[in-house]
Amino acid sequence: MKNKSAQKIKLTSYDDLFGTDTTNAEQVTSVPISELHSFKNHPFRVLDDEKMQETVDSIKKYGVLMPGIVRPRSEGGYEVVAGHRRWRACELAGLEEMPVLIRDMDDDTATVIMVDTNIQREDILPSEKAFAYKMKYLALKHQGSKGDKLTAVMVGEAAGESGRTVQRYIRLAELMQGLLEYVDLGKIAMVVGEKLSYLSLEEQTWLMGAIESCGVFPSKTQAEQMKESSSAGKLTEGIIYSILVKKERVRLNVTLPEKRIRSYFPAGYSVTEIEEVIYSLLDEWKLNKRGEDIDAGTPV
Repeated sequence: MKNKSAQKIKLTSYDDLFGTDTTNAEQVTSVPISELHSFKNHPFRVLDDEKMQETVDSIKKYGVLMPGIVRPRSEGGYEVVAGHRRWRACELAGLEEMPVLIRDMDDDTATVIMVDTNIQREDILPSEKAFAYKMKYLALKHQGSKGDKLTAVMVGEAAGESGRTVQRYIRLAELMQGLLEYVDLGKIAMVVGEKLSYLSLEEQTWLMGAIESCGVFPSKTQAEQMKESSSAGKLTEGIIYSILVKKERVRLNVTLPEKRIRSYFPAGYSVTEIEEVIYSLLDEWKLNKRGEDIDAGTPV
């Protein structure tokens, strides 16, 4: 295919396409796919799944309807800021070039655009959000945003999530890979993962080993216990095992229908008298049951 990298077409700017007011139109340039490079530490998956095949089929039929956004690299070629899935679809469709908007932008601006153009997808994993939110958070802080809470709110605006939710996701980025994968799989709840993120890497490694050995995943209560022990400098591998395998007591709530209970007692019996009889009968039953277990050789 003839190289058309110099060919340019007038198109409404990317900002217009995404609803941002602007009076400047940008030119779309066809860039050789071989000159495209992934955004550094790009946190989002690009999968060759059914949705990717739908994009490939669309590109074969209609072409690339929305250009990607790239920025020049000092070492040559272009870094893809927005459009990684379109880039992959172009490769699978057999295209040699991809239409893009070329912009000169600093790292922080590029990071914010990269995150905001991906974060609204429906199939994003917790781990993807964790690293994406962290990247955008650091970029905004570097740009001069003030206050952790305010910055977190700004990070969540594009995805419609609260600042507190953003902070929770950012904490997940402190989890070791294995534990984070369990969060992605839904075996460890997000709120549990947030608490476990305060454990040191060594402590997380102990926990990972305990999970693999016991086949048990920590509950919210257990994660809180581990976090508190870690904060106090008292968490050991043995304590992690003891916390993880300890059975939490289940509160037993039994409700006896008053009408049925009353049928066993004379009409003049008070509630206190009824309770005394019930407890007395239960004590007798317990003693009899204990004797049966001893006769049968069952440990008591």
